[in-house]
Amino acid sequence: MIMYLFVLYGKESIGMKKLALFLMCLTLTAGAVTACGSDKSSSSSVPENAADEENYNTGDASLDNTRNQDGIGENELLVLSFGTSFNDNRRLTIGAIENDLEAAFPDYSVRRGFTANIVIDHINSRDGVLIDDVDAALQRALDNGVKNLVVQPTHLMDGFEYNDIIEQVSQMADGFESVEFGEPLLSSDEDFKRVKEALVEWTKEYDDGETAICFMGHGTEAESNKVYGKMQELFTAEGDENYFVGTVEAEPSLEEVLAKVKSGNYKRVILQPLMVVAGDHANNDMAGDESDSWKSVFISEGYEVECLLRGLGENEAIRQIYIDHAKQAADKISY
Repeated sequence: MIMYLFVLYGKESIGMKKLALFLMCLTLTAGAVTACGSDKSSSSSVPENAADEENYNTGDASLDNTRNQDGIGENELLVLSFGTSFNDNRRLTIGAIENDLEAAFPDYSVRRGFTANIVIDHINSRDGVLIDDVDAALQRALDNGVKNLVVQPTHLMDGFEYNDIIEQVSQMADGFESVEFGEPLLSSDEDFKRVKEALVEWTKEYDDGETAICFMGHGTEAESNKVYGKMQELFTAEGDENYFVGTVEAEPSLEEVLAKVKSGNYKRVILQPLMVVAGDHANNDMAGDESDSWKSVFISEGYEVECLLRGLGENEAIRQIYIDHAKQAADKISY
């Protein structure tokens, strides 16, 4: 079960640097294991001194709107994300998506749910801020008498976790008059094209012919991992030959991306996460100082490296895709 959380389920997991700490803590008591496993409660499984193990400041958690307020009304737009314990980036990515959805849906109350209880527990233990998990968010909707529920995940693809969300929500769907699901970010060919264009526009100042612009995705064992290869093919087919896509835990690997960059005449490398948030993977696996990080590997090959620690949720054009997907779902509801 522990490996399921970190490897199979981890969109933005606590990360390998802190894996040993969490595994040690999780084995202290059976109750702690249950809290991070099948139990969906928000009881903390992170030790009180966990924050002391962090040698970085992720920002002020109080600035983030947890969106777990009551007084919802009959119509709710529930935004489900894996989550991140990086406070500032959570506000700038997930929070920005939620804010834009709220502006686009004046007849709906926008609420938040995270799928990663280990992230929820860590934020609660460290910052004293409790974010609803999926079960808690659904129960809150039921307790508030919500009739029409639109669920918009912020996931990149139709993978394991997206399908788990559909199954989990469906188990409680009988409590609502109608439930509709928005698609993940990369669903249609048009979505891929829009995301590619947004990324090129976002990074065009670096595209000088001597710079390789590399995006780091998470990767998955699911068939949906093919989205990364498809995005790479789209960059190449449309003449954006200085753009490269890889993943942390699947294919294309860092080694494959490095080989492509080395085959060109590049002097400089730009690294940016191909993830909704710039959390643990972006800060450590991509931009960390350890020898196996993407930054360190490219530096060791003689490249000048700059890391752009910004998640896809910070991009307005990409947020608009989530809005469009939510609208397609909401249009299916008949009042």
